[in-house]
Parts: sequence; structure tokens; C-alpha cells
Amino acid sequence: MVLRREPTARHVRLGAELRRLREAAGLTTVEAAALLGANRVQISQIETGLVGVSEQRLRRLASHYACTDAKFVDALVGMATDRTRGWWEEYRGLLPTSFLDLSELNHHASFRRDVAILYVPGLLQTEDYARAVFSGRVPELAEDELEMRVRHRMAGQRITVPYDLVIHESALRIRVGDRVGSRAQLDKLLGLSEADDITIRVIPFDLDGFARAGSTMTYVGGPVAKLDTVVRDVPHGSAFIDSEAQLGAFRTRFRKLEAVALDPRRSRDFINRLAKEL
Repeated sequence: MVLRREPTARHVRLGAELRRLREAAGLTTVEAAALLGANRVQISQIETGLVGVSEQRLRRLASHYACTDAKFVDALVGMATDRTRGWWEEYRGLLPTSFLDLSELNHHASFRRDVAILYVPGLLQTEDYARAVFSGRVPELAEDELEMRVRHRMAGQRITVPYDLVIHESALRIRVGDRVGSRAQLDKLLGLSEADDITIRVIPFDLDGFARAGSTMTYVGGPVAKLDTVVRDVPHGSAFIDSEAQLGAFRTRFRKLEAVALDPRRSRDFINRLAKEL
């Protein structure tokens, strides 16, 4: 087996799920290795995403781990056997790995939900808005890297699955760039809000008792619910969260935010009114 120099988040997730199944079955890496006629190091490498695993071996492991969820096992097989080399690979070694991991995650998504408090999500940004966001980074980016990040962001704006956004009024009002750019960004949101698979809901400033203002998140649906992922910004990139308990908490959080936000029609009217003020 060839060791991967840089496992993607998808590779790491597959390994993590196999580790969880093994641990739930009460088996050590030595015992799991014996079931495959392998060694402990090979099991550890599979579970950290450093090497791949064949469909046959994966199904044998799932069987030995007493996993009876056929849809879940099939989804894991899909992850293990997928050989997609996506458009984002041209940026490998040029941009931070977290950028590419999120692009890969979006490519395989069954749906996506965003909660935005301070910025319009990258998936819906105009080019000028994205450039203004990246220009505000400290320390400043070199011009060529800044433009590369903008190109990558624009290339990733492919919404092919249901997309739900809950966005706070603050993100709509903050002028990341200038007045003209802010108006263009609001106009883009208005246009996208008319798409069949895109739903935008606004949380206005005058909402009473809104205590979840720091709840920015991206929730990406997997082929089965166990393989959903939450992505949150951290100081040096993005954190990918996948434990069932935390996923459940984020699902609940999104439902609560969705429930207090304006409905899609009133949200469009709200955005349109803000755009006219500029």
C-alpha cells in the first residue's frame, strides 16, 4: 500500500468512521489486523487516512465489527472507491489544504446549510466581495495568492444540491468593500434567492432575545446522516466536526435559527429594501 503524503479530509473521515466501528465492537488494532491477515500498523494507517482500503477489505471489516447498517457501509465503500480528481486539485500545494477539503466536501454534498452572522458565505459572494474579504486578511496576502484565492472561490460556486442559508442582518449591512460592491452583493443574493434549490432567510436586528449571534457554521450533508459534516472557521483554517452528538446539536441549532428568521418572501423584500438604501 502506498502512503499518502497529504490525506484529504475525506480520507481522514473514512478512516475515523472505521476506527469508530472498531472501537464500538470492542476490538484493538491488533485484533482487527488479525481478521484481515494484516498487521497493526496497516490498520492504524487505514484509520488515519494514510492508506486506502479496498471494497472487499472494508466490507470484511464492517462485518467483523458487526455493523448492520447497509446504507452506511455502502456509503463508506463509495468513499473508499471514489477516484474523483476534482477541479480543486489544480490548487493543491498552492492554497491551504482546508480550502481544498471544503471544495471536495461540497462536491460530494447531498445538501448544504449555512448560518452567516458577519459575512455573506463564500458560495454566494461576488468576485469583488470575495476580493475585499481576502484583502482584509492579517498578515496581508501577496497579490498573486490573493487573486488565486478569489479564482478558487469563484470556481467553487456550483450549487447543485438544496442550499439553505440563514443570514443575519449584520452580514447584509457590513460593507466589506465599498458601497457599489455592497449593492452588487445584495443584488446577487436577490437573484439567487429566486433559484429553485436556494432558500435564503434573514434574521433582522430587531428580533427579540436572539442569543445565538455567534453561531456561524456550514453544515454539509453526506450520503447518509452519519456522514454529515459541520465546518467552522478557526484562526488557522477550518475545523471539520463529525461526531454524532455534535452533528445533532448543530442540526437543532439550525432548526431554531430557521424558525425565528423571516420567511423567504419577507427575506427577499428585506434584502431588496437594504439594496435600495445604498
